[in-house]
Amino acid sequence: MRSECCTHPTPNLRFDPPDSTFYDDSELRYSIDKKVTGWDDKRKEWLKRHPTFTAGSKDMIVMVTGSQPNPCQNPIGDHLLLRAFKNKVDYCRIHGYDVFYNNWSMDFIDAWANMGTISPDYKKWGEIQRSVFKDKLFPESNDQTALIYLIYKDRRLTDKIYLEGEYYFKGYWVEIVPTYYNITKKYVGIEREDNLLRRRHAEKVSEQYAAFREPHLKEAGNGRWCWRRPFITHFTGCQPCSGNHNQIYAEESCWNGMLKALNFADNQVLRKYGFVHPDLLDSKTVTDSLFDYPDEGPW
Repeated sequence: MRSECCTHPTPNLRFDPPDSTFYDDSELRYSIDKKVTGWDDKRKEWLKRHPTFTAGSKDMIVMVTGSQPNPCQNPIGDHLLLRAFKNKVDYCRIHGYDVFYNNWSMDFIDAWANMGTISPDYKKWGEIQRSVFKDKLFPESNDQTALIYLIYKDRRLTDKIYLEGEYYFKGYWVEIVPTYYNITKKYVGIEREDNLLRRRHAEKVSEQYAAFREPHLKEAGNGRWCWRRPFITHFTGCQPCSGNHNQIYAEESCWNGMLKALNFADNQVLRKYGFVHPDLLDSKTVTDSLFDYPDEGPW
């Protein structure tokens, strides 16, 4: 029996009452130089007139992502960015999250942009940041330090931000990419022992099977050098779009590492449909896996 308390009405995409809202303001602009003020209040008023969009909204998760508007200088850059975006879309689809590509928080972006290179106060913000963060190496304001400064100083914004500290997010690619084969081998071993995990299932119930797998991962660890599947692999220094990678990394190792990471993630999606990339460096080739996978194939 389905409990009605756990269901929410579907948003009505064809209902827009004639009441005037901030969208009717002819002066409304979504630009940094002419910012939208009071965004949260405006949205609250709009939602009062569109109640089907509010049900369950406090429990919703949205993933925000984006990339630069211009084509990449690196010939492989646009392909890698597209694959990276597909990876996020796959994750959101499987877990039932929305994904939003572009401007995401009016108030936050406005405050953040004020510390950027287009701001007349750019030089001043560099000095302020160095006065707060004594170990900052360079005098200029930069995106990362500006972000940390906002989280540290502005309680209006930080009340809406959750800083994850219970999961290993760093995911340094040089350490993680070489472990993919061993991680896959460990997971295959688990699935050989538990036929429930080998059962074919719909994407929509993937989280249930993750819960079934969890007792087998008690010894996997949950941080650096663990053999749990990494949630994030961070390709710091690779700069796939510009191609101006940090010279301590070989160009080939950056791009090959990204291909391995993307195909490693892709395999977790393809498995549900009976396919797999047998070679993580070969994105074009997928092979069938037997119904009661894992079999003795090249996994």
